[in-house]
Amino acid sequence: MLSVVLPSYNEEKMIPIATERLGKILTDAGIDYELLFIDDGSRDGTWREILCCSASDPHVVGVHFSRNFGKESAMFAGLEQAKGDCVVVIDCDLQHPPEKIVEMYRLWEQGYEVVEGIKEDRGEETALHKFASNSFYDLISRATGMDMASSSDFKLLDRKVVDTLNALPERNVFFRALSFWVGFKKAEVRYRVQERTEGVSKWSTKSLVKYAITNIASFSSAPLHVVTVIGVLMLIVAVVFGVISLVQKIMGIAQPGFTTVILLLLIIGSFLMISLGIIGYYIARIYDEIKGRPRYIISSICGREGGGK
Repeated sequence: MLSVVLPSYNEEKMIPIATERLGKILTDAGIDYELLFIDDGSRDGTWREILCCSASDPHVVGVHFSRNFGKESAMFAGLEQAKGDCVVVIDCDLQHPPEKIVEMYRLWEQGYEVVEGIKEDRGEETALHKFASNSFYDLISRATGMDMASSSDFKLLDRKVVDTLNALPERNVFFRALSFWVGFKKAEVRYRVQERTEGVSKWSTKSLVKYAITNIASFSSAPLHVVTVIGVLMLIVAVVFGVISLVQKIMGIAQPGFTTVILLLLIIGSFLMISLGIIGYYIARIYDEIKGRPRYIISSICGREGGGK
């Protein structure tokens, strides 16, 4: 059986559309399936629509969070709830073309354990958004040593891959990078990002920046190495200015460099504060991991034993 995980946040208009479209595609392809809608604490009627779909369609399973925990938590909740022999993660807005799921499934039948959805283009985006996205993926690729420039959350995972990801103990997770990091036999399916038919994007510039910082910190220690590099650079600058000052002192040349001293103090102070901020952020992540709180809290489940709540 194929499990299709659909993280959903304020997607009440897309729930019935996704149910009908995915159901038709998978039924026509002769694939046994279940649709897992993970309601990430939506504020609209998303859960109500999931309940309606699960009541009329036995393939639909709904998971309702007690509050908004974020897309990463929603995806991992779907992986933990999935019963299928393989699992596909796809956005509920269907900007990931659902027709590609059949192609992914056929590759899985051939023995591939991870089938990556690779973007051929990013659809309609502003130049600033594209630049920010490209910069983020370039940075995370360099930090992790893996080429993630065109990767996405749209992918198929074999049951053994899903079990491996579910066994990882960390609380702060980056699904896209972790599913790449675990390895296994990989294949690729290329797709073009589709336009939304209903609703609007839930990603603001602020949320994207927060998402980038969180995921870089959760998967890479590269920013901590930046602190070391800054320290080395400042040491070199200090040595150079120290030698210049010493030579001037020996030669009896006046040293009127008050402005230079102030600028150096400001620069060094700024670097120190930035470095402390980076270190402090990592300490905060360690603190979050030590507390051991769950990634999410499930309020109710519908479409399986016991029905909806």
